[in-house]
Amino acid sequence: MTEPDSDPNVSFSDLGIDERVLKALTDVGYERPSPIQSATIPALMQGRHVVGLAQTGTGKTAAFAVPILSRIDLTQKTPQALILAPTRELALQVAEAVSTYARHLPGLHVLPIYGGQSYGVQLAGLRRGAHVVVGTPGRVIDHLQKGTLDLTELRFLVLDEADEMLAMGFQEDVETILADTPEDKQVALFSATMPSQIRRISKRYLTDAAEITVASKTVTAANTRQRFIQVAGQRKLDALTRILEVETFEAMIVFVRTKQATEELAERLRARGFSAAAINGDIVQAQRERTIGQLKSGDIDILVATDVAARGLDVERISHVVNYDIPHDTESYIHRIGRTGRAGRSGDALLFVTSRERHLLRAIEKATRQPITEMALPSIDDVNSTRVAKFADAITASLESPELALFRRLVDDYEQEHDVSVADIAAALAVLSQDGESFLLKPEPPATKRAKERDRGPSSERAPRGRGEKQGSDRGAGQPRGAGRSQSGGPMATYRIRVGRRHKISPGSIVGAIANEGGLTRADFGHIDIQADHSLVELPVDLSADTFERLRRTRISGQLIGLTLEEGASAGDGKRGPRK
Repeated sequence: MTEPDSDPNVSFSDLGIDERVLKALTDVGYERPSPIQSATIPALMQGRHVVGLAQTGTGKTAAFAVPILSRIDLTQKTPQALILAPTRELALQVAEAVSTYARHLPGLHVLPIYGGQSYGVQLAGLRRGAHVVVGTPGRVIDHLQKGTLDLTELRFLVLDEADEMLAMGFQEDVETILADTPEDKQVALFSATMPSQIRRISKRYLTDAAEITVASKTVTAANTRQRFIQVAGQRKLDALTRILEVETFEAMIVFVRTKQATEELAERLRARGFSAAAINGDIVQAQRERTIGQLKSGDIDILVATDVAARGLDVERISHVVNYDIPHDTESYIHRIGRTGRAGRSGDALLFVTSRERHLLRAIEKATRQPITEMALPSIDDVNSTRVAKFADAITASLESPELALFRRLVDDYEQEHDVSVADIAAALAVLSQDGESFLLKPEPPATKRAKERDRGPSSERAPRGRGEKQGSDRGAGQPRGAGRSQSGGPMATYRIRVGRRHKISPGSIVGAIANEGGLTRADFGHIDIQADHSLVELPVDLSADTFERLRRTRISGQLIGLTLEEGASAGDGKRGPRK
């Protein structure tokens, strides 16, 4: 069936949802179900399999999480629900959302398991007992092979962004999980498209499934100015600080991806003298309301939030929204920037983009049908000019203070007693007010060659290789291995992994496993050469030692890949391996 619009007369309370879950939805500001929610929740509540065709960000997470939580058995200690997501970022996002919807279900545990995180943390969580497990296919398979994840009593299985999982080479893992879990489990499959592989999986594993198609609607307010800044990840805090100093804003929401990031960024902003607070899914409702009240009253000016925590937030004085972490779906972007430019007021939306995230920027522009203008990062001179102007304004305002006469008398006394000019006394008082901090920013040191290469975006003059190119494509006969560049422009090196054709692997499975375990993107991959018993993969030359070690322990199709730097590999300026 197709549900183009949700019935405005239908509320969440009409869908048979558990009262405790309903209360959590009310807490985060959900008012009426979206089209996919009103169509999917009743079918899942009835125990039917569901195939949902919908873009990311249309409300899918609540569509499958709400009925699962409404039917969960809190007395069962083994996992009852498994939600598979293609990337660790999406797995974390889904886990946080499910935890938020379950905030009034005492004792319910949600556990994310994904590549790049220590097995110890995940093993401890599994031993404690997790009712809902959210994971990437590769790490779930690892736990199943180790015997650390027990799915014998699984009741619900969700495949989120199934087409993306298959595109990343996880088809074999997904089918293994589907086949090795109880036959009577309920399955919900969500996909933006319906390729033949998805159709085949649906027919094989989902009997009499309800098929639901929902068109994504993305509209942004015409009175909200949208701009982006390309900035390297490690320079985001500095970039945000400069913007806060130079931009004139009344109140601001800064969006990040994880709960931990809200606390960390708010603390760093407070350390730099800004009035900032964090809200996320772990914050109790009373504290959330108190924090939002402070934002409304002007006691704080900056709110650092996750998507879920900011749902339903309506504060008139929010003039700016900053996407500190770019969202992975366009609908989240729409919801985020909808927090400003309300009630006819103008608003500003800023987006931080790394060179590896330009494809997400293009996706947002395509979905919103609006260009996002590039903005130059405020320079040191811009910041210093603003500081000087604010200093002069502060002096002017202080001249109206009723205590001015008292301090003038004290200054006169000091001038007479120490024979110091009034100008020097005023300058000394200004220094004193800085509390040891430098008033003006100092010029930055010259960027190193590597930093310039890392920060530079993809060049239109370079033709990046597609993933999965056959060996011997267009490498020059005398060109050393690893001398190429990634699609993001960074230097590459060639690495060897201990899986090849005899292990029945594909370029997609290599990209999927390495990207998830190493926190990489598709743009980080160059040439992939699959040979009989091993493969050669071009990856960034400056992998950190931690990332290199995680990749060394990665498995593809159950085989330890044992990543090593290929002998003789080089990247432009010499032989290099992982950074220490």
